[in-house]
Amino acid sequence: MNNLTNNHDTILEALEQKFEAINQKTETHLEGLLWSKPITYWDYIQTDALLNLQTQRTVLPDEMVFIMYHQVNELLFKMILWEIDQLCHTDKPKTDFFTEKLRRISRYFDMLTTSFDIMGDGMEVEQYMKFRNTLTPASGFQSAQYRLIEFSSTDLINLIDYRFRATIDRNTPYSHAFEHLYWQAAGKDYHTGEKSTLLVNFEKKYRQEFIRHMEEYNTINIWQKFKQLPVEDQQNSELVKAMRHYDYTVNVTWVMGHLNAAKKYIESGQGSGEATGGSDWKKYMHPKYQRRIFFPELWSEDELKNWGEGL
Repeated sequence: MNNLTNNHDTILEALEQKFEAINQKTETHLEGLLWSKPITYWDYIQTDALLNLQTQRTVLPDEMVFIMYHQVNELLFKMILWEIDQLCHTDKPKTDFFTEKLRRISRYFDMLTTSFDIMGDGMEVEQYMKFRNTLTPASGFQSAQYRLIEFSSTDLINLIDYRFRATIDRNTPYSHAFEHLYWQAAGKDYHTGEKSTLLVNFEKKYRQEFIRHMEEYNTINIWQKFKQLPVEDQQNSELVKAMRHYDYTVNVTWVMGHLNAAKKYIESGQGSGEATGGSDWKKYMHPKYQRRIFFPELWSEDELKNWGEGL
């Protein structure tokens, strides 16, 4: 009984300290507990709101699979950004903390990679080729969270179109670097350089947010945090393994899973073979063309040379 009383007193004392710190009366908050409703699963998870976010544009049932699958992707992207934010905003993270965060992030991407069968084998090609025409000019290309993940992971130069990397460095204005990101090429007419509606709409909504994020993570992205570790920690085999796994999973495994799923529908259908947004999706997605590599210093010369080959 004494232990229970002591625990009760300890909790009350902690509550007093908590509310005093913010100039609040403990009694007021305790009384509020008398009238508050017990929490339920559906209120806490917000299942009613979550399950009402799926709005079809057609009467084709497999469109619902397409919508929900992409919403799940965006939720996982949010989980990834949540972990990245903690890692990158931790001053002088310890090696075990760094490694654990990378493992969490990679597990989410592993889950994304293995989930492509859900979409790849979960929709009828005929239905997809019909409802996809109602999505133009929207595209998965327009996932803002995926772009934020990229900006948060590596130095900006590694996201620049390889044709322009020699002309861009850390002193280049962010607005100029933005115009030369690797994915810009997928949204421009190769002959005129004119931006597609896909890209214009995307930039109109997210350009300023992207530039702010690029600037924020310029010195605290995952690679920069890694380089701030003591030299002996940078050589930690488990950490290096986690860094390489993350890099390859995001820029090769996940990308190829996405590409192969897209091929099944776009190439086997009766349409034009173009993506809904009109992008050159094969060259935009295949890792051997843009050679997206977050941590090139952690790969051998041969590994870099053959990046994305033979897949």
